Amino acid sequence: MIDEVIAYNKSFVASKGYEKYVTDKYPDKKLAVLSCMDTRLTELLPAALGLKNGDAKIIKNAGGLVLTPFDSAMRSLIIAIYELGVEEVMVVAHTHCGACHMSFAHFEKEMVSRGVTEETLDTIRRCGIDLDGWLEGFKDTPESVRKTVNTIKTHPLMPKDVVVRGFIIDSVTGELEEIK
Repeated sequence: MIDEVIAYNKSFVASKGYEKYVTDKYPDKKLAVLSCMDTRLTELLPAALGLKNGDAKIIKNAGGLVLTPFDSAMRSLIIAIYELGVEEVMVVAHTHCGACHMSFAHFEKEMVSRGVTEETLDTIRRCGIDLDGWLEGFKDTPESVRKTVNTIKTHPLMPKDVVVRGFIIDSVTGELEEIK
C-alpha cells in the first residue's frame, strides 16, 4: 500500500495538485480542534464544521483525548496557542467511538499473539508505565469530553482567555451536540 501511495504522490506533485491547498502555518480562524483519528471523520469533521485547508489546527488521536496534562495532545494545543495564534479550542468526540470500552486486557492478548513477550510488558511496567491506564478507553463519551475540556481549561500553562468547548459529532450525519 505504501508503494501505491508513493506512486500517487509523484503524480499529484507532477500535476500540481497541491496548488489548491497552499496556505501558511497560521490558522485563519484561530481555532484548534482536538478530535479522534477515526477514519469516518477524515473528511466528515472538516466538512461538518465548515473548515477548509488553512482554517484550523486539527489534532487527532485515539478518542480525541488529553490523557495527562503533559501528553502530546496538550503539547500540540499549547504550541498552537502560543506559537500559532489559536484563541479557541473545540474538543470533538464522536458517536460509536472505538476507544469507548477499549481495554488493555484486549490489547495485551493481541500484543502477545503478535510476538510481544510478557517479559517486555513487565519491563515496561517496572519502568513506571501504567499500560492499563495508557491503553484504557472510556466508558462514557460525554464524561470523557468533560474531562478533556477540564484538563485543557485548568492546565497551568493555558491562558485564561482561550475559549475551550466540548462536543460530540454524529459519525454519520456530522451533527454536533455541545457537552456542558
